[in-house]
Amino acid sequence: MKIWVDADACPVPVKDIVIKAGHKLAISTIFVANKVIALPLSPHLSFVQVAKGADVADQYIVDQATKDDLVITQDILLAAQLVPKEIVVIDPRGHAFTEENIGERVSVRALMTDLRDSGDITGGPKQYTDKDKQRFASAFDRAITKLNNRAGNK
Repeated sequence: MKIWVDADACPVPVKDIVIKAGHKLAISTIFVANKVIALPLSPHLSFVQVAKGADVADQYIVDQATKDDLVITQDILLAAQLVPKEIVVIDPRGHAFTEENIGERVSVRALMTDLRDSGDITGGPKQYTDKDKQRFASAFDRAITKLNNRAGNK
C-alpha cells in the first residue's frame, strides 16, 4: 500500500496529518505537485515534482497508483479515473469517492462548472475549517484501516 497526495492545492492541515501518519505507520507516502513541497526527512516520505500544466500531477498519479493504494485529492475527475481501479480515494474534507457516488459527483461538478461559466455562481470553495480537518482525519484513519484489513486478508 502507498499513499498518494495530489499536493498542488492540498490544505496544510491535511498534509500534516498524512506526513505524521505515513512516517509513524511506515507507509510509503508520495506527494505529487508542480511546485516544490518541503517534507521532513523520513524514509517513508517522498516528493515528485511534475511539469507545470493542466492535469500533469493527476496523470502521474493515475499512471503510478495501483489497486489498494490510497489517494488524497479534491479533483473529482482524477477520482473518477482511480475508483474503477479499486484505488481508495478521499478528499481533504473527508468525503470518500466510491463506485456508488462517483458518477453523481462528476455530474454535479459539470453542472457547477456550467453555472460558474455562465456567471450564475461566483466565488470559490468554502474556507477549510477545523471540522473539515476532523472529518478528514477520521476518513483517513478509516481508509488506512480498510486497506490494512484488505492486505491482511490476501
